[in-house]
Amino acid sequence: MMELPKLTLLIGGAASGKSAYAEGLVRDAGGARIYLATAEAWDDEMRAKIDAHKAARRLDGWRTIEAPLDITDALSKAGSDDVILIDCATMWLSNLLHAERDWLVEADKLLSAIATTPARIAIVSNETGQGIVPENALARSFRQAQGELNQRLAAKADLVVAVMAGLPLALKGQLP
Repeated sequence: MMELPKLTLLIGGAASGKSAYAEGLVRDAGGARIYLATAEAWDDEMRAKIDAHKAARRLDGWRTIEAPLDITDALSKAGSDDVILIDCATMWLSNLLHAERDWLVEADKLLSAIATTPARIAIVSNETGQGIVPENALARSFRQAQGELNQRLAAKADLVVAVMAGLPLALKGQLP
C-alpha cells in the first residue's frame, strides 16, 4: 500500500494519461475507493465515452458518485478510510459555467470541503493555458477561469503531478 497525501492534483492536457495515472494512485493507496464523476452525457459521443470509461476502468472496487455540480456534498459524507478521485475539475467548472453558477463561490466551497473532509483526495484537471489564445471571448473566459481554479487547487495540494504522454512529473511534493 502506498501513502497518498491529503490532496493530490493531477494536471495535464487532454488524453495525456492523467486520469489513468490518478486511478492507479488511488487504487494503490488502499481504503474505500470513491469515483466522483463530473462529466455529463449531453450527446451520444459523450455517453459512449462515459460508458466505455466505466466498463474499462471502474469495475474493480470503485463506488461511483455522479456529481456534475455538487461535489462538496459527497466530500462532506466521506470517512477517513475513503480515497476519493474527482475526475475532473475541468468538466465541473464547465458544468458550473453552463448552469450560470458563480464558479468562484463554488471553488471556495470545494476548498473548504477538501479542508474538512477526513478522506484523501486526488483531483484531475486539464491544463488549458499552454495553447494559443482562443479567438472568442467565451473560450478566453473559460481558459482564464480554468487557470485560476488550477492555481487555487495547486496552492492547497500536497502533491501536484503533471502528466504528459502517460508519464508523471512532480511539480510539488514527491511522487509516491
